[in-house]
Amino acid sequence: MSTIRKQTTSIQIERYGLESVPEKLRTTSWYEYAMIQMTVSVNAGNFLVPALAVLEGGLSFIWAVLSTILGATIAFLFVSYLSFPGARRGIPSQYAVRSFVGIKGAQYFASPVRTITSLYWFAVQTIGGTYMVVELMKRAFNFQLQFLPTALFLAAVMAALALVGFDAVKKATKYFLPLLFAGGVAMFFVYFTTSVEGNHYSSILSMNEQPDLSSFLFFSSLAFVQYVSGVSSSSDMARYAKSTGHAFWGIFSGNTIGFTLTALLGAYTAAVAGTWNPFLITSQQTNSTLLLILIFASALCSMIMINISNAYTGGYSLLNTFPSLGRVRSALLLGCAAILLSSFPEFVDQAETFISFLGAFVIPLSAVIISDFIVVKKGRFTTEMLQELSERTNTLNRPGFVAIGSGLLLYLLLPTAYSPGFLSFIVTSIVYLVSRKAMVL
Repeated sequence: MSTIRKQTTSIQIERYGLESVPEKLRTTSWYEYAMIQMTVSVNAGNFLVPALAVLEGGLSFIWAVLSTILGATIAFLFVSYLSFPGARRGIPSQYAVRSFVGIKGAQYFASPVRTITSLYWFAVQTIGGTYMVVELMKRAFNFQLQFLPTALFLAAVMAALALVGFDAVKKATKYFLPLLFAGGVAMFFVYFTTSVEGNHYSSILSMNEQPDLSSFLFFSSLAFVQYVSGVSSSSDMARYAKSTGHAFWGIFSGNTIGFTLTALLGAYTAAVAGTWNPFLITSQQTNSTLLLILIFASALCSMIMINISNAYTGGYSLLNTFPSLGRVRSALLLGCAAILLSSFPEFVDQAETFISFLGAFVIPLSAVIISDFIVVKKGRFTTEMLQELSERTNTLNRPGFVAIGSGLLLYLLLPTAYSPGFLSFIVTSIVYLVSRKAMVL
C-alpha cells in the first residue's frame, strides 16, 4: 500500500489511490464535513439553476427557491447514503461503484461520465468566478484584469490545490468559511438596504402567485440532475470519516444548508435584477469599500473551494479508468484538462443545455447505483464485496446497463414539461430492479 511520504513544509500530497485509507487517518467528524459542504455549496455555478427557475421558468422568488430546494434535497439524501462505502471501507467512490455496475461498467462508463461531469463544472465555476473577479477587482480596486489570463491562472491554482488532496480541502475550509459567511451577510445587507432597478425586497417577497406545476417540477428536476451525480463521488471524501454517521449527517446537513443559502441568493438576484450572479449585482449596488472587499473575498473563496472538490473527485474517476496512472498523475492530467476547458465561456452561456445533456447519462447511472446499493445490497458494503472486486469476478452488471439504456432514451425523448430527470430516475430504478429479479428467476 502506498504511503504519504513526500512533504512540502506542512502540506502533504495525498497519494492514496484506489486502496483503502488506513483506520488511523479516518478522523474527520460530522461538523467538519458540514463545514466543508457548506463552503463548497455557495458558489457562482450553483446560483444558475435557482436563477433560471425565475428567468426561464417564470417562477416567483419563493417558488423558485422551494422548487430547487426540493430537487436538491432529494439528491443530497442519496448522495449522503452513497458515502457509506467510503466511510466503512476507506475506498474512493469509483472503486465502490465497481461493485454496483461491474468492474468494466465502472471503468469504461461510470468513471468517464463522472470525469466529464467534474470537468464541466470545474470550467463553469472558473468562468463564472473569473467574471466576478474581473468585475470586483475593477469595482473595489479600480484595476482591470483580462479575462482569459485570469481564468487560466485561477484554474491552475485550483488544480494545484486539488493535487494536494483532502488535506488541502480541510485546511482551506477553516480559513474560507468565515469569509464566505461574512460575504453572504454583506450581500443580504446590500439587497435589504437598496433597490435594484426600482425593485425592493418587499415587492419581491410579496410576489406569491401560484406557479405553473410543470415549470416547478422541471426546475426541481434540473436541481436534482445537477446534484445527484454526487452519488458517484461522495465516498472520495467520506473515506476519511470517523464513522458512517459522521459522514452521512455531515454531508447531508452541509449540502442542504449551503444550497438553501445559494438558492435564496440566486433566485432573489434573478427576481430583482433579471440576471443570475449575486456577487456581481451586489458589488454594483454598493460603494462601501468594506462590503466590496467582503464580497470579493467571498466570491474568490467560493470558486476555489468548489473547484478543489471538482478536480479532486474528477481525478479519482480518471484513476479508476486508468489505474496505472496513480493518484498524482491522474490528478495532474485532470487538472490540465480542466485548465484548458476554463477558457471557453460558452459553458456558462449554454448552461441549461449542457446540464440537461449531462443528465441524460448521469440520471440513469445514478438510479442504478442508488437502487443497487440501497435496495439490492440493503445499504451494506461488505468484505465479500471487496473480495469480489479484488478477484475481478463482477465484470458487468447487465441488468443495470439494460436499465441505463432505457432511462437514457426516456430522458432524451421526454419533453421538458414532463420533468425528464425525475421520471427517468424512477423508471430506470424500476426497470433495473424488475430485470434483475427476472434474471435471478
